[in-house]
Amino acid sequence: MKETDRNSEKFILFQLGETTYALPARHVQQMEMIEDITPVPNAPPHVDGVVFTRGQVIPAINLRARFGFERVAHTPRSRLIVAALNGRVIGLVADSAREFMSIPLEDIQPPPDGVSGLSGNYLRGVVTLDNRIILIVDLNELIGSAETRAGAART
Repeated sequence: MKETDRNSEKFILFQLGETTYALPARHVQQMEMIEDITPVPNAPPHVDGVVFTRGQVIPAINLRARFGFERVAHTPRSRLIVAALNGRVIGLVADSAREFMSIPLEDIQPPPDGVSGLSGNYLRGVVTLDNRIILIVDLNELIGSAETRAGAART
């Protein structure tokens, strides 16, 4: 492994509104267009339903709803980011996702104190690259929450 590889991590960047978020690429299985989401009765408000992808039924988590933002209709740019962690697989609904970036680990700062307690502690860090603020999502917190865990598919 090259020196630069040990000191950086690859991320998938996605958008919610005007804000850019990042997920560690090692947890992302695939990204796909959003087609049919089957609603599930009595699902938590942030769960749009379930989707069938690559032979598996997984919950579709609406990240806008999860982070407390207003829901919007899906567009051709909307993406389902299929992520896995600790044997759990979920689909994350984002406004768009199309960038792949290597981010130096020393550039990632902890979330500011006023932000770290908001939105369910889903932020692992913040990085500023090329005058753009990127919020690093803590997938473990996102998948590990009780409501999400109940609907996540096991691999």
